[in-house]
Amino acid sequence: MAPRILLVRHGKTEWSTSGRHTGRTDIPLLDEGRRGAKLLGERLHRSPFQGLPDAEIRTSPLSRASETCDLAGFGDRAEPWDVLMEWDYGGYEGLTQAQIQAQRPGWFIWRDGVPDGETLDELARRADAVVEWACSADRDVLVFAHGHILRALAARWLGRHVSFGARIKLDPTSLSILGWAYGETALERWNDLGHLDHAGPVAPS
Repeated sequence: MAPRILLVRHGKTEWSTSGRHTGRTDIPLLDEGRRGAKLLGERLHRSPFQGLPDAEIRTSPLSRASETCDLAGFGDRAEPWDVLMEWDYGGYEGLTQAQIQAQRPGWFIWRDGVPDGETLDELARRADAVVEWACSADRDVLVFAHGHILRALAARWLGRHVSFGARIKLDPTSLSILGWAYGETALERWNDLGHLDHAGPVAPS
């Protein structure tokens, strides 16, 4: 069996909705994010996934990812792993793209990086560690994490420079699968939000 990596980006938060860079700040899920996590969990417990009984599961320890994991029904099987934490945005933490562009016109995170935070090379090394772990045994793995680290992970799975992550958008509460085609690593599924297609409005809490 060739191992696959199933990726879940955490549900929506106030900062993800407003476009603020959310690295290590521990922002909780919105009600919409919690509902999306439950819907994703229902999907992963139906055919063809059937709850992924043989998969090894890890989650970022940040609450927006670990709560998504819990609400999806995998919390009792998941191991927290600091390697899956989001990019450390340093001096750009909490800022929107527009705010950063006002300070630094033409800035592009996948080329220019961030001040006083994690470099692209450091991000790539963390992504490589996940790939190495995933390929260490004949079983699928399921990870709950964050937009930029998961995009970096996909880039490294495909053998690309980490900056390839710029080309593969990833929405909150999405399901993606890194698999194989013709003996080579491939994107089997990407940014799949089908479990949200028929969701109704969020009831007030």
